[in-house]
Amino acid sequence: MTETAELIDNDFLRQFELKVDNDMAVIEYSLQERKIFLTKMVIPDTIQSEDFEKEFLAMVFDNIKERNISVVPTSPQIAKFVRSNRKYKRMLPVGIRI
Repeated sequence: MTETAELIDNDFLRQFELKVDNDMAVIEYSLQERKIFLTKMVIPDTIQSEDFEKEFLAMVFDNIKERNISVVPTSPQIAKFVRSNRKYKRMLPVGIRI
């Protein structure tokens, strides 16, 4: 489902966007110094699925990893994703545990 979709970092609205068909999934963030706080994830019911959520979050985390920024997940959904994906735990700032 996300293979052809392009992840957009809308820095004006401070959110990552992924458009699928006529719907858009969004992860809101706050950028402070060298940390990005992922605060809220909104996925429309029409595209909501566990697989889609995982793919969307993986795309966002890979994008952040390329920029060499630490991630602080403040949303329970996003924290759960980090807990279950060991490779993304390395992106947490020193002293942050999930």
